Amino acid sequence: MSPRIAMISGAGRGLGAAIAERLLADGWSLSLGMRDTGATQDEYDAKAPGRVLCCRFDATDKATAQSWVDQTIEHFGRIDALVNNAGILRMVDFDQGSEDDLDDLWSVNVKAPFRLIRAALPHLRTTGQGRVVNIASTDAKRFRGGTSVGYSMTKHALLAMTQAVRFAGWDEGLRATAMCPGAIDTDLIANAPSATPKADRLTPETVAGMVAFVLALPNQASVPEFISNTRLESLI
Repeated sequence: MSPRIAMISGAGRGLGAAIAERLLADGWSLSLGMRDTGATQDEYDAKAPGRVLCCRFDATDKATAQSWVDQTIEHFGRIDALVNNAGILRMVDFDQGSEDDLDDLWSVNVKAPFRLIRAALPHLRTTGQGRVVNIASTDAKRFRGGTSVGYSMTKHALLAMTQAVRFAGWDEGLRATAMCPGAIDTDLIANAPSATPKADRLTPETVAGMVAFVLALPNQASVPEFISNTRLESLI
């Protein structure tokens, strides 16, 4: 069988890079969305010739979503999975944070995944086993004091979007999962005051393994949400 093709946003570093490395090791071919592609493309050409395409994708630039999907189809001829990983964190609550911060959160964490899903959906439907994984958060499942209200709002929206994807292509074998990890040891939460202590955080490699597991499941094993908390809470 030809390798399955996965698109991964925010793949230049952190969790996105870890997911790329794991899926590459599992035999996938990859289309990676990132702002700066040059050096990364050269690195992948050296270690996995012909299996990785690096494309410019900027979550704040509307046109790059369709352009990236089009480049992926032109290069590989198909799309089997889309991993919406790109995301940002801004501290926005009722006492701090600006309207611009809130707009940035919605633009990157919600509108960009929506555009990518809309552009990739026709191709995902044709494979008979299309997959969408949206990297949400435990903040998509509840609100915890001290965290960003704005960030939590966007992750709740991403969770709802994941459910909508399942309904958009179920009969064609499309499955979608909202990955809801607790704190991951990446730059995203490096300065977050209420984050899980560093020693207790998930590693990017651990979460990448969860993504790989979900993508490997058959259509009969649909996983709408995959929660992996780093702390003890009564509900999640």
